[in-house]
Amino acid sequence: MKFLSQVIKKHKLDVKEQKLLRGEIDTVLKKINSELSKKRIKAKAVLGGSAAKGTMLRGDFDVDLFVKFDYSYKERNLSDLLEKALKYFKPKRVQGSRDYFQFILKKINYEVVPVLNIKDHKQAVNVTDASPLHVDWVKRYLRKDPKLLDQIILTKVFLKANKLYGAESYIRGFSGHVVDILTINYNGFLTLLKASQEWKPNEVIDPEKHNTAKQLNKSKLGPLIIIDPVQPNRNAASALSFTNFGEFKRIAKEFLKNPCIKFFEKQKITIAELKQKAGKNKLIVLNVTPLKGKEDVVGAKLLKTYKYIEKQLRKNEFTVLEYNWEWDKASKAMFWYILDSEILPMFREHMGPPLHEKQHVKAFEKQYKETYV
Repeated sequence: MKFLSQVIKKHKLDVKEQKLLRGEIDTVLKKINSELSKKRIKAKAVLGGSAAKGTMLRGDFDVDLFVKFDYSYKERNLSDLLEKALKYFKPKRVQGSRDYFQFILKKINYEVVPVLNIKDHKQAVNVTDASPLHVDWVKRYLRKDPKLLDQIILTKVFLKANKLYGAESYIRGFSGHVVDILTINYNGFLTLLKASQEWKPNEVIDPEKHNTAKQLNKSKLGPLIIIDPVQPNRNAASALSFTNFGEFKRIAKEFLKNPCIKFFEKQKITIAELKQKAGKNKLIVLNVTPLKGKEDVVGAKLLKTYKYIEKQLRKNEFTVLEYNWEWDKASKAMFWYILDSEILPMFREHMGPPLHEKQHVKAFEKQYKETYV
């Protein structure tokens, strides 16, 4: 599959790009650490996320920075302390289990997360405290086998192209951490796809052989149970939905049967394609302008609205043949519904309240003039 090397070349930053990016990041880290020192805060800013691992995609990444506070700060508000050190960057404070910060500098999006400096997941006070340990785990395997870096990039691009990437509530797909774990566990992209064909619902994957599946919180179980290599009491894939679990297996099967580069290319649907898809049936397309806010919250509201419209269409006896939505996170979202072209009758029977509920009966008769028992 020679085209896989083309995919890697297209999405992987080359040495020059990485050097330039690292230079910009180091300048930011130096400034933050200088401010922390001036304010006598025992903490150090370090690089995290895909930029630390080298798995970021060209033109499609944010830079994650962890500010690791001395463990003696465990009872203090780390977000408030960090905010003081970040004033120079005029960041936006984002609410979370522990508030974090975002800012843009020289067209690079930064996300700065306050964490406690821990050596073991048991020391974590907040779920984010273990995040640097996840990065260290991946880097350890990449040092052993540098070829895995390209394999992680392939997996990530494949999932993004097929709308299966992201653990946000409106996506419920594969997180970046899960991508790393799966690719490392199966020692490559293709072997991961092949292995997925054998997965059954509630499949357990335990890379470090912790054997803690039976001890997991039942509310966090799902179609895929990945024992977190760093936090063995956690299912790293708890966000994954059964729908996306099945969709991944289906697309992987299609790719293995007929491998081609289109599986790595985002297919943005057009109105013309939707009209062709609808044929003689009725097509409804809605361009939706979302309210501003945190991406996960905005996405969840869009998804809720999209599903509500579909539900109301069915409730009013329209036959919904196909429906979907798209959102590029930067501008408007698009909802579309294909309905059976059959014309609905002029009248329909609507069930009223039981006769003994006299107040509701009167309200019903007032709203609907033609009623009968």
